Amino acid sequence: MKNIYLVGFMGSGKSTVGKILAEKLNMNFIDIDKLIEEKEGMKIKDIFEQKGEGYFRELERKQIEAVVKQEGLVVSTGGGLGANLDNMNLMKKNGDVVWLDVSLNTVLDRLKNDQDRPLLKQPTEKIRQLFEERKNVYRLANIRINADKKTPSQIVEEILTKIKRR
Repeated sequence: MKNIYLVGFMGSGKSTVGKILAEKLNMNFIDIDKLIEEKEGMKIKDIFEQKGEGYFRELERKQIEAVVKQEGLVVSTGGGLGANLDNMNLMKKNGDVVWLDVSLNTVLDRLKNDQDRPLLKQPTEKIRQLFEERKNVYRLANIRINADKKTPSQIVEEILTKIKRR
């Protein structure tokens, strides 16, 4: 079975939805951020602080290149990984890419107490700019789900319906 890749801005629910979706489809779940943390032996925020964003993006690229060689996976990508055009094209060749589309207000509300997101440690206007830039690539996903004001289970059901139609 082809892979299903979940993309979207941080806080859109990719990891939560991915676990439920994988269980429903009897597929394996992979969280790219968690894989990177395990391989590097440190949290993403520490990778950003100690080695820089460029180093982290290279780790993401290498990880997604390894993952697309496998099948039968539900993959939660980091917010930046899915916003990279090369990564998006690679994922689309190997499976269905699902964009969990949420508003910036939803993101900020969900993550207001999260201290582990390095990109949130900047002015709101910078976050808004990043949010808008990333949407330009997220829009290329095979499937778009409006994930605002929906439970993870509702989102999973909508993904299943749209995948069956494809």
